Amino acid sequence: MTEAAALPGQPRGGVISGPATTRAQCVLAPNPSPMTLDGTNTWIVAEPDSDLAVVIDPGPLDESHLRAVIDTAERAGKRIALTLLTHGHPDHSDGAARFAELTRSAVRALDPALRLGDEGLDAGDVITTGGLELRVVPTPGHTADSLSFHLPADRAVLTGDTILGRGTTMVAHPDGRLGDYLDSLRRLRSLTVDDGVATVLPGHGPVLNDAQGAVEFYLAHRAHRLAQVETAVEAGHHSPADVVASVYADVDRSLWPAAELSVRAQLDYLGEHGLIED
Repeated sequence: MTEAAALPGQPRGGVISGPATTRAQCVLAPNPSPMTLDGTNTWIVAEPDSDLAVVIDPGPLDESHLRAVIDTAERAGKRIALTLLTHGHPDHSDGAARFAELTRSAVRALDPALRLGDEGLDAGDVITTGGLELRVVPTPGHTADSLSFHLPADRAVLTGDTILGRGTTMVAHPDGRLGDYLDSLRRLRSLTVDDGVATVLPGHGPVLNDAQGAVEFYLAHRAHRLAQVETAVEAGHHSPADVVASVYADVDRSLWPAAELSVRAQLDYLGEHGLIED
């Protein structure tokens, strides 16, 4: 067994940019950081025999990156006809308005403030640009407006920040809510069990070859963290900062601010379910 195969979700080794499935290709944005991992994954999705493509998450407002996405599509003989957003965090969406100018394409998102054009995105919508079938899956929790996109023909799902290619994601309290996030993970698990989804195309990090394994890992991780937070509160750590210092002691301190958002979401969840006193 290779090292990658032993990791949750079986992350794919090698360069992140490039073809990932028959219909999906990644262009990695040059914005690496502890929060964005290698950078934001911008996805170009299209039917192989179509001259039209859909872009998911154009990424930050970086002119060279936006033009690299367009150039990559054009080299494949495709014109970008539509832009979609998984959610509104700047590393995914800040470049959307400029990208729309460059491509003359509409931007569709759940949040009306992020849309450019008349159409939004809702649960059950199906994108059919250029013969593509891309199903909109609501996956709130990381943020209230988080969406995933199911690509049935490739047995894949594009998850934005709901599932990452490496590590775990934060629940961005107060906009993100843990109960919603757990429901979203269960919804994604249903795609792996009932719809045959095998591959995760994440918003950051490498492609995951074992979608079900990734979802199960995330669910187990959340249950473990919840138990740790509950234990920390019982031990007298009541402020979010104190809980972070106790529960996330082995995590790089640069990630503690994000961890505190998740802890706040976990404390809210535990309080709502009567597992700790408010």
